[in-house]
Amino acid sequence: MKKLLLILLAFVITTTVFAQKERKFVREGNAFYNDGLKDTTKLDTITFGKAEVAYRRALEIKPEDFHWQFNLANSIYKQNKGEQAATEYEKLAEKATEPAEKSMVYHNLGNSLLAQKKFDPSIDAYKKALRITPNDPETKYNLAYAMKMKKKDKEQKDKDKDKDKDKDKDKDKKDQNKDQDKKDQNKDKKDQNKDQQQQQQPQQNKISKQSAEQMLQALENDEKQTQEKVKKAQALKAERTKVEKNW
Repeated sequence: MKKLLLILLAFVITTTVFAQKERKFVREGNAFYNDGLKDTTKLDTITFGKAEVAYRRALEIKPEDFHWQFNLANSIYKQNKGEQAATEYEKLAEKATEPAEKSMVYHNLGNSLLAQKKFDPSIDAYKKALRITPNDPETKYNLAYAMKMKKKDKEQKDKDKDKDKDKDKDKDKKDQNKDQDKKDQNKDKKDQNKDQQQQQQPQQNKISKQSAEQMLQALENDEKQTQEKVKKAQALKAERTKVEKNW
């Protein structure tokens, strides 16, 4: 009986020591988390990182504690780790049994998804939270904000799409102009070559001055020879005529 009592007493002492350590880590985590919230002008990721470490130490002692898991997810979210935080909130949404707790988880899940610009999933998360707590003003506001951002994002994408279309049209127009310019250049080149050929043709028929003078001299010589032949022929004829007359 004394031995059993000693074992039970040792178990109580051990449990008490672990509980004290757990509370110590939770207090540290809460302190770091609150310090990170003090300066609203910036996001103190270092302080929230320390809070995350403290909550993880508490969970090593009490792994299934919902509240410490929820605080851990919040500290991760505050470090701009939206995707990792969303994973933690999704796990908690399956574990949560109390309506108020489930609503808080869906609200924060919506925030982490919205931070990643995942508009449809964030809107869905806010709606799930409002089905549980319909009059929550913060969730209503966040839902409206998410819907507004989704609309704005769609409008921007449509504008970008129109710009891309205009760019493609301008590119096609430039390509067409470029092709036309190329055609015009080729046409001008052909016309230029034609003109050059036409200019070269008379030049080919043109003779040098020396050749012309030689040809002219030859013609004159031929003409002189012809005239001399004609004179001789006339003189011979005249002689014959005189002879005949004298006959």
